[in-house]
Amino acid sequence: METTLLLVKPDGVQRGLVGEILGRVERRGLRLSALKLMHVSRSLAEQHYAIHKGKPFYNGLIDYIVSAPVVAMAWSGNKAVEAVRQVLGATNPTQAAPGTVRADFAIDIGRNLTHGSDSAENGAAEVALWFTTAEVQQWQAANAAWVFE
Repeated sequence: METTLLLVKPDGVQRGLVGEILGRVERRGLRLSALKLMHVSRSLAEQHYAIHKGKPFYNGLIDYIVSAPVVAMAWSGNKAVEAVRQVLGATNPTQAAPGTVRADFAIDIGRNLTHGSDSAENGAAEVALWFTTAEVQQWQAANAAWVFE
C-alpha cells in the first residue's frame, strides 16, 4: 500500500477545479487519507521544492505556490503514486495524454494545476512534510475488495 501527495496548486484552486481533480482520483479507486485547504508558508515551499533550488525557475515557483491557497491531499492505495500520476498527466500540459487533468484543463507548464509525488519514497516523505500524523487517517474503504485484488 502506497501513500502519495497530491497538491491542487493556486491556479487549480482559483479556477474551481478542486472537486473535478478530487473526483477523478477518487473514482480511480484510491482512498483519501488527508485533505486541507491552506496558504503555503515560504519555509514549507522551500522544503518541498528544495530539489529545484538554483534552477532558473525556482524563485518564481516559490512565489507562485505561496501566492494563494492550495489544497493538499494524501491518497492511499495499491500503486497510488502511479495511479495519481496517470490521472494528472505529464508535467508539461502540452505533452499530457488526452483525458488527463493537465491535458484537459492546462496549457502552460508554469500553471499545470497540480503536483503529484514521483515515487513511493517521495510520496511518504512529502505526506509527512505536509501533514502531521494526526491529520492522516487510516481507514478501510468498504469498496476496497471491489477495487484491489
